[in-house]
Amino acid sequence: MQLKKTQTQPSGTRSTPSPGLGSTRDPALLRLITEAKRVAQLAYCPHSHFPVGAVVEAEGGELFAGCNVENASFGLTICAERNAAFQMVSHGRRQILTVVIYTPTAEPTAPCGACRQVLNEFGPRARVVSVCDGPGIIDTTLERLLPQAFGPGNLTALK
Repeated sequence: MQLKKTQTQPSGTRSTPSPGLGSTRDPALLRLITEAKRVAQLAYCPHSHFPVGAVVEAEGGELFAGCNVENASFGLTICAERNAAFQMVSHGRRQILTVVIYTPTAEPTAPCGACRQVLNEFGPRARVVSVCDGPGIIDTTLERLLPQAFGPGNLTALK
């Protein structure tokens, strides 16, 4: 995939213009993007009007999708990324290799802090790709999005 411009953001993530989903040379990534866009259409977001779709690729290549589901009591809302991760866990998988997030926005949206923490539980070295309706794409790793993360290893230090 040829990229016209790369910008390094303060967090170490790369945001690059995408040549368009139809011209990606990575069919596996295109499959995840397509599924994230599809599941975003299922989002229940009557309060924010901000639909999000996410797909996690687990070990073995299995895909698990989730969308955001809002609640009038905002603290009970679940983000698409966590929904997808919990779908994976409910199917007996425990390792995230890749996460793709789609938002119907002009700029890509990275996962929120809560989602980063949950993703870290199952994929501390996972690739994280955020796509949107605009030309931008964020292609980074969870380690860059959540440096010095608290995780399961911190708890074993107490044993």
